Amino acid sequence: MSKKIRLIARLDVKDENLVKGIQLEGLRKLGDPNAFARRYYEQGIDELLYIDIVASLYNRNNLSHIVRRTVEEVFIPVCVGGGLRSVEDVRRILAMGADKVAINTAALKRPDLIREVAAAFGSQCMVLSIQAKRSRTDPRRWEAYYDNGRAHSGRDVVEWARQGEALGAGEILLTSVDCEGLQRGMDLELIRAVTAAVQVPVICGGGAGGADDILDAAAAGADAVACAAVLHYDKATVPELKAEIRAGGVEVRR
Repeated sequence: MSKKIRLIARLDVKDENLVKGIQLEGLRKLGDPNAFARRYYEQGIDELLYIDIVASLYNRNNLSHIVRRTVEEVFIPVCVGGGLRSVEDVRRILAMGADKVAINTAALKRPDLIREVAAAFGSQCMVLSIQAKRSRTDPRRWEAYYDNGRAHSGRDVVEWARQGEALGAGEILLTSVDCEGLQRGMDLELIRAVTAAVQVPVICGGGAGGADDILDAAAAGADAVACAAVLHYDKATVPELKAEIRAGGVEVRR
C-alpha cells in the first residue's frame, strides 16, 4: 500500500444549518453541523472542512461560533472557508480554533492575498480553493468559478493552481462543480490535470458516492478526498469507507 489518502468530511453551512445541494444549487437543510462533525470525528474521519456557502452575500465568514463549538469536542484538523478576504479575517477564524483556511473568491480577485496569508501563518495554513467547471468550448480545459460556481473568473484552473502554489498555497482544494452532489463519480481528468501540475497536496471533491470513487480519485493523483453526500445521507460510514479503501490497495489512517 504505497499510495495514501486522507478522508475529509465537507460540511457546507448556511446560517446555522448544515446544507447539501447538487452542483452547489438547490440547498437542502440537514441539521446541526456540529452534531454531524462530532459523529464523523467519532467514526474516525481524518479532517473536517467547513464552508460558509453564503459568505459572499454578506462579505464575511459567519462560522466563528460553529468552529468554536466544534474544536471543544473534535481534535483533528479543521479547515474553514467562505468569505475570508484579508489576513485579519484569517487571523480571526484561526483564533476560533481553525487550523487552516480555504480561500477562493478573494484570491481570484487579489492573488497577492495568498502570499500574505502564507507569510503571516505559514503555507500549511493557506489552502487555495478552486471551483472548477469544464469549458463548453474546449472540453480539455476547466475554468475557475466563484460565488458557489455561478460567477466566471476567466482563469484556467490548471494555470491558476500553478500560480497559487507559486504564491505560497500549501494545499489545493479542488471541487468539480459539474460532478458535485451527484454521487456518480469524480472528474478524474480534472484531478489528473491539476495534480500533475502542482507539487502541493490536492484535496479533491465533487461526485464521491462510495469507496470506488475515492479509489479512482487516489489513482488519478488525489492526496485527499472531501466527502459530503455519501456521509450526510448515511450511504456509508467512515469506517466502512476506510475498510473498502484499504481493501482496494490504498492506505488511509486507522
